[in-house]
Amino acid sequence: MLMNNKMRLAMRMVAILVIYHLSLFNASAQVKFGYFSYDRAFKSMPEYSVVQKQLSDLKAQYEAEAKRVEEEFNRKYEAFLEVQRELAPTILNKRQTELQELMARNIQFKEEARKQFADAEKENYAPLRQKISDVLRQIGGERGYAFILNTDAEACPYIDPVMGEDISEVVEEALSK
Repeated sequence: MLMNNKMRLAMRMVAILVIYHLSLFNASAQVKFGYFSYDRAFKSMPEYSVVQKQLSDLKAQYEAEAKRVEEEFNRKYEAFLEVQRELAPTILNKRQTELQELMARNIQFKEEARKQFADAEKENYAPLRQKISDVLRQIGGERGYAFILNTDAEACPYIDPVMGEDISEVVEEALSK
């Protein structure tokens, strides 16, 4: 959520800078720009559902493994609780240490799984993001835009349709090819 707030603040700052620079142009210089929703375009890509499926499968694998190790820990802990009063102090300490180590490994696995999943998301989404960037450069060049704005994160609460053009459908069409 903190990252999302930082992103919104950054988007607002970019929008303010763009508006400021637009105001510097004199009235005779017509600046054209496009705007679209990055999120909407991203999710409209045919490849998006494929990547989502791959990530969903990977997440299911991580969750299944986490559940398996948690169940293993629970079985060992329950077995320990049943016999702990009968154990000699050195054996009791050894078993407690084993359980603590197992718990620490489980926690470490969950942390590594979260990191690896985040890395997999970045890696799998990178080609889609690159495709969007390529399409935006092409559309911007073809239509003579000075820039293209991303309207996500409430960065642009108002855009004058006389000065800017909503290119959401154009982007989505180009991405579907």
